[in-house]
Amino acid sequence: MMENTPPRRLPVRLPPVADELLSSWIGRHATFYAVPPLVMLRHCLPEASSLRAADLHLSSDQEIRLASMFSTDPAVVRQMTFGNVVQSSHRLLAARPTQYCTNCSPGHTKPATILRSQLLGWRITCPLCGHQLWHADGRELPSPFQQYRGSALRGEKLLDDEAERGIGTWTSPTDIARLLLMRRIPRPIPSEHDLWRFRVLGAIVPDLDHVVAAEHENLPTPAKPILPLHLRPALLAGVAIVERAGPEMLRMLRGHMTGDNRARFGDSAENMIAQARRSRASSQMQLI
Repeated sequence: MMENTPPRRLPVRLPPVADELLSSWIGRHATFYAVPPLVMLRHCLPEASSLRAADLHLSSDQEIRLASMFSTDPAVVRQMTFGNVVQSSHRLLAARPTQYCTNCSPGHTKPATILRSQLLGWRITCPLCGHQLWHADGRELPSPFQQYRGSALRGEKLLDDEAERGIGTWTSPTDIARLLLMRRIPRPIPSEHDLWRFRVLGAIVPDLDHVVAAEHENLPTPAKPILPLHLRPALLAGVAIVERAGPEMLRMLRGHMTGDNRARFGDSAENMIAQARRSRASSQMQLI
């Protein structure tokens, strides 16, 4: 391509699948035109650094240019990205598909079509049809936390409302999830080699400690709070329980911590509580 020569509009456009991820759509075009996916993307956006970056954020100008190349509307391009997901929820976006819906996934296409919902680390149900999601590798692992399903579905909605629509309650559900994955020291103190498995979440969902021990599952850190699909209901339920109980439950949970973790948990919890109070006071002032 000559420098400063505008890229040509693609002569053949493949229609996107419902809920398809932008990089997946571009990848299917790349296969059709027999070029690498990044080359396909840079044919449209020469400045693009990666497909992942395009999935996460596009400027309005980039959306318009991509839409023009693919003969579609900028809104269609925007819907295929995570541009509407609030920054705090980006921690819950997986780098690769972790789940799929047997009802809505396109099946064994080549290249495989990837849906946005396959990377949403807060979901246990499909946003298109409501069916239960399955592990990406096809394993059917029933969740050991079925008794918490009602609370888990409420937690899923809280996190989805915050991430996709910017709707919050008295605090950020994502911040609650991060606090619940901090390490705790139970009483009585177990043998040292068992300390790795205990998280604050286990003080709310006691079954978690036993399940993690039995599966030798090392839970993720607060920095990337995406649990395996069959364990995810526990975290979602924990988020819903804390959100419903309110700030005092955060202070109660601090009692399960020791040392530096207790201080970090307490500082984060108090900041969340203070922010909630400021938000409530501001809302009340607007009503006067």
